[in-house]
This record gives sequence, structure tokens and C-alpha cells, in this order.
Amino acid sequence: MYLGRYRESRKIFSLLILVFAFFYIIKITSIFCYPTEIKIVKGEEKSIDVLFPFSLSALHNEDTIVQSTYNQNSTKSLKKTYKIDGIDAGEVKFQLKLLGLIPVKRFDVNVVNRQMLTPGGNAVGVRLNTRGVLVVAVTDVLGMNGKRYNPARDAGIKTGDSILEIDNIKVKDAEHVVELLNQIQNTTVNIVIERNKIKFETEITPIKSMQDNCYRLGIWVRDKTAGIGTLTFYDNESKMFGALGHGITDMDTGNLLNVEYGKIMNARIANIEQGKRGTPGEIRGIFYETENILGKITKNSPFGIYGLVTDEFIKSNKMKPIPIGFKEEIKEGKAHMLTTIDNNRIEKFEIEILKAQSQQYPDQKSMTIRVTDKKLLQKTGGIVQGMSGSPIIQNGNLIGAITHVFVNDPTKGYGIYIEWMLDQVNSNSQLNEKFADNIN
Repeated sequence: MYLGRYRESRKIFSLLILVFAFFYIIKITSIFCYPTEIKIVKGEEKSIDVLFPFSLSALHNEDTIVQSTYNQNSTKSLKKTYKIDGIDAGEVKFQLKLLGLIPVKRFDVNVVNRQMLTPGGNAVGVRLNTRGVLVVAVTDVLGMNGKRYNPARDAGIKTGDSILEIDNIKVKDAEHVVELLNQIQNTTVNIVIERNKIKFETEITPIKSMQDNCYRLGIWVRDKTAGIGTLTFYDNESKMFGALGHGITDMDTGNLLNVEYGKIMNARIANIEQGKRGTPGEIRGIFYETENILGKITKNSPFGIYGLVTDEFIKSNKMKPIPIGFKEEIKEGKAHMLTTIDNNRIEKFEIEILKAQSQQYPDQKSMTIRVTDKKLLQKTGGIVQGMSGSPIIQNGNLIGAITHVFVNDPTKGYGIYIEWMLDQVNSNSQLNEKFADNIN
């Protein structure tokens, strides 16, 4: 009898140990999953929980950048709460150690200034001219002798390539290609091609076409595109802007378009096609290239288009700068977006952040959001094409922009973190001087 109770007690005790060990292992695992880069705003603080037998310490004395302390009362338990205060902008390296001796993981703590940006929400017309011409199709040429030729394919040219030069002459647009080929006629020429950001040269001999008596390479090309999107933000001091939250790609090849030059213009909403399950809606707008130019595009990246706005736009815009929110600060729950759907007026619409992804690298799909605003749902059905770039604001901070809609549920979509868009601006800052003199 006593032996049975003893065995039962041992089973319960063993089970308790296993449960405790299980939860302890989960806690320790969460420490290893903690981001290797921790961002702290200057003047603010961040807390990090560390379980025994681990400890956290700075690799060097960095009291001028951060000050770190831990909760003395927590020594009675297995957890220590470290508090890191951001004193001044800079970077400090912290080390997680086992038993205070064995290095396990390193944390890079960056103390940064919280940037202020002016949110957009403006409907903008986008006009983009490519660098050179983009090959959207490779086809046969019917020669004067009635035979079919494919000089482009024979020269190794593929759909998605960009033709930059013909016989050392920089290609301007599609009409320029036709002009150059008819000057060269059937002489073998040297062509500079760009494919996947790598340039190479090839030789090709144009063929005179029976259909129009013009010399052809056997390619269809495109040199420009246009559409409607939404301005996300701009910086009052640098004049840099970001929009769309995703790049502009060619409709036929799916390739990201190389920018030679482009501009954003004020767009007037003409009508809205409501989004429905299985059919994404669309905002249709009107804009004129000679009127209401808001800025020039200098970069087309997978995470948006970027450039410089005009002084006139900054002076006329009534929106005020607000602080940005870092990805670690974003919470699931209520937020709002700014966009234009009627009377060319920027409006605020309520949304809900369903999930905020833990991302270490840029991605267009950082947040999953749902439109909850009744007016917007009634007007558009949710998120529609043309809303890409609409700024997302939570707790007074600019945290990101709308990028995609769920085709099977237009009330839901994706958003990108504002940090990923700002990374593109920072990598584009060297273009400021080149374009600043020509912006107005």
C-alpha cells in the first residue's frame, strides 16, 4: 500500500519536473529567438528578460551611449530583467553569457533618433521612363525574301532584357531604336544588354522586314509606364519621398523597371471599381504630365518608388510631420490609414492590425491588416488597386503602408513596415545632390 503511494508520488513529482523543464526550455529558446539587433530611441528605454544561468553585459564600457541595469529584486527568482536606457545615438554590443563565462549570443543595440515624417495619403499619378528599352517579347521577322529570321534570339537576347546601347549610342526610347536600326540597316552592330543587373555585349544583324520595309531585330520593347498610386511620406528637410510600398514591374515580364527618369503628379479620382471576392477593385484617376508635378522619381525598388518632392508641394501641403514607429513597437489591434477616395481629399479610415511579422530583412508583407471602417467598406469594398502606399498610423506614429489586397477577401491585405521603406531612402541618399538642382 505504502509502496503504491510512493510510486504514485514519484510519478507526480517526475511529471512536475518535466512540465517545469518544458516551460523553462521554452523560455530559454525565446531568448535565442530574440532579435540580434535591438533598436532603442534616444531618451527611451527597453527591458530584456534573461533566465538563470544566463547573464547579459556590454562588451565594452559604453556609458556615453547606453546605461544598463537589472532588477535587483529579481535575483530571488530565475529571471533578471535588464533595463537599457538610450543616452545618445550610437551602437553598443551586448553579450549573452552562460554562467557569466561562456559567450552564447551577441546583441547589437542601436540607439537612434526617432525620425519625423509627413504622412501622405495623396492620390498620385506615376509616370516612369525606363533606362533604355525593355524587351517584352522576342519574335520572328519576315524578311524581304519571304523567309523568317530571329536575329534577337540568335544573338542571345531574352524577354526581360534591357537594351541600353546600340553601337555605342545610348538608347532613349522605342522610337529611337527604330531610328538607329534604319540608319545602320543590315550592318552587324554591337548591343549592350542588361540582365539581372549584369551588363554584357552581343552582336546582331538587323533584318529588313517585308511588312513595313523597316529594319528589325525581332523584339517588342517598352520604354515607359503610367498608373495611379498613393504617396506614403516625405521628409521636410531632405525633400525625399516614398510611395506605393512595392515596386513598379512590367506587366508582361514581371521584371522591376529600371528608372531613367520619372515623376509623380497630382491625380484626380475619376471613379472607383469596388473590390469583390475573387475580383480586386481599382481606383481610376486622371492626371496630366504638364500640370501639378509633385516630384521626380529617382528610384524604383521592390519596396516602393522614391525621389524628391517640389518646394511648392511642401508649402501647399497641410499635413504635419509625425514620429515614425519601429517594427518592435507595433501592436496587433486598432490603427488607421490615410487615403484618397473622394473629392481629392485625404481621409482617415479605421483598420485593424491582425498580425505583425517578426522580420529581420525587408519584406512587402510585414503586417496583415483588415479594413473595419464602414464608409470605406461601403465605398470600395476594402482595399483596392491604387491604395498601395496609403500610410498606416498607430498611436500617433507612422508605422508603414498598404501594399497588397487579398484577392479572395478585399477587406484584408498586407502592409510594409516604414523602416523597410526608409532603408530604401537611406540607400538612395547619394542621389539627392544629382536631382536637387533640377527638382523645381
